[in-house]
Amino acid sequence: MPSRNLLFPPGTNHRVRRGLAAMAAGLLLASGALPAPAQTGVPARELAGFRNLQQDALRTDLTFISSDAMAGRLSLQPGDDAAIAWIADAFRKAGLEPAARDAGGRPSFLQPVPLVEYRPDRAASTITLTRGGRSTVWHAPEAFGAYKHAVDLAAPVVFAGYGITAPELGYDDYASLDVRGKIVLLFDHEPQEDDPHSVFNGTGNTRYATARVKVLNAQQHGAVAVVIVAEPNRKHLTNAERAARIGSSVVRPVPLPLQAIADDEVHIPAALVLDAVAAELFATSGTTPGATQTAIDSALKPQSRALPDTVLTLHLRNTSEREGTTSNVAALLPGSDPKLAPETILITAHHDHDGAAPCADPAHPPVSTPPDPHPCPQIWHGADDNGSGTVGVVALARAFAANPARSKRSILFVVFASEERGLLGAYWMAAHPLRPLATTRAQINFDMIGRDEAASPQTDGLIEIPKDTTNRLNLIGALYSPDYDRTVREANKPIGLALDDRFDHESALNVFFRSDQFPFVLHNIPAFWWFTGFHPDYHHTTDTVDKIDFVKMQKILQLAYLTGWQFATEPQTPRFVANPSGQKPREQPGQ
Repeated sequence: MPSRNLLFPPGTNHRVRRGLAAMAAGLLLASGALPAPAQTGVPARELAGFRNLQQDALRTDLTFISSDAMAGRLSLQPGDDAAIAWIADAFRKAGLEPAARDAGGRPSFLQPVPLVEYRPDRAASTITLTRGGRSTVWHAPEAFGAYKHAVDLAAPVVFAGYGITAPELGYDDYASLDVRGKIVLLFDHEPQEDDPHSVFNGTGNTRYATARVKVLNAQQHGAVAVVIVAEPNRKHLTNAERAARIGSSVVRPVPLPLQAIADDEVHIPAALVLDAVAAELFATSGTTPGATQTAIDSALKPQSRALPDTVLTLHLRNTSEREGTTSNVAALLPGSDPKLAPETILITAHHDHDGAAPCADPAHPPVSTPPDPHPCPQIWHGADDNGSGTVGVVALARAFAANPARSKRSILFVVFASEERGLLGAYWMAAHPLRPLATTRAQINFDMIGRDEAASPQTDGLIEIPKDTTNRLNLIGALYSPDYDRTVREANKPIGLALDDRFDHESALNVFFRSDQFPFVLHNIPAFWWFTGFHPDYHHTTDTVDKIDFVKMQKILQLAYLTGWQFATEPQTPRFVANPSGQKPREQPGQ
């Protein structure tokens, strides 16, 4: 409204306006001159918790969780263990109930996550093709595999398209294909991803496009290993090329070790190969990888086949392996309605980041872009990723606990372990739920909610970024639950954030798979990733607390509070839509 502009001089910067408005709101709170609930748009029974979300507390907590003392919170390292202890203590002080149990069966805020940490030996690992009595040996980077234990296996190779079995979409690369005891060669991503009318979510991703889902599907069909190649006709970077753009995490002096769940449901190895290797594997098939992708994409008909006289031997070695245990931190706020309290709303984030590294030569510290003013030692502070989400979950736990009125459904607050190493804590909880997944109605997942989205090498040329992102929140997952999306947008009316769904309609950055909501999407749970976007400090040592926009972060948490309250209180919960495109699946052979 025009009268609102009278509060600020002409030309006042947008961020200054927001800051002045927040200061004015703070003065109203301090003076007791509070607007009536009807004026705020927040119902009276929710208002106490809403007011509990204060910027000063967010700043204090995030300054601590991203401090040098936490040493970048690398999974299985003391800094991350300290973060785990802090989160558990915050949940306890808020008055929440422990949601897990320890080894002795006693209530605990910690759910142990058993891991294997390992360092692949690229020099000693090989993939060998045997054909016509001759052997061709490939090393990294032409062909490279990684697994938590040493691997030695040899088997014939079968091509299984994109490796997708999606009955609700009428598509199955394994129809009439026997891969038992075989190594499966697969294309990355999924069919028709440049077609806005594709049954595979148009230009967005479905849950079938990521490597873990493909490997698990191959395993369920009896394969002994998987080899993945980027789609030959792709119009985007490969995953490896995209990751190489990120910067300081890639060029650190000693590469980070890999981690895997010790007793994971996926128990076959996977390898990646470059285009030239895939072309050689196809040499006896009578076609080429490019022609095969064109045939699949043009008619959405699988082109799976055995590759004659093609045997691969995977010889994978690690320089080190060790077992360790990290923890998901989980707390419960029980619902007030006896009938609805068994149902669960998840509010989540992850606590780990990329750790620290000493400077090999302090006299000549590493040069980074953006420049780090304190480069020795290197500390990946992770203020936005994901200190902001960690602090956000804690803040919401306090807010819901401080509200005199309780929601009808129970709310489970979880800060996951080892997300940066592959969503490991979230996959572990999805496989070992603390409350039944069948009655888990929605998930709000925070991962980077403290910054303004800005161009960076990772995104340049791959996605268009709006000119003004100062009030923008990206919501990822609406294709699988329009109901959820409507609830957020209704709750946003008194908050006024600009809500953006761009990442649901692109496939180059693989964003849909890259945070802790995804393991729960695989279990048909309406789950969104709340995300303020990438920026030049992403996975750099310069992701520090001084760059956090606490005004915006507070608004996002206020919106999440109102949304979470709706999910936990309203009679109808969001539905999960297994076939987001709404198109009728094509009949498969034998149907």
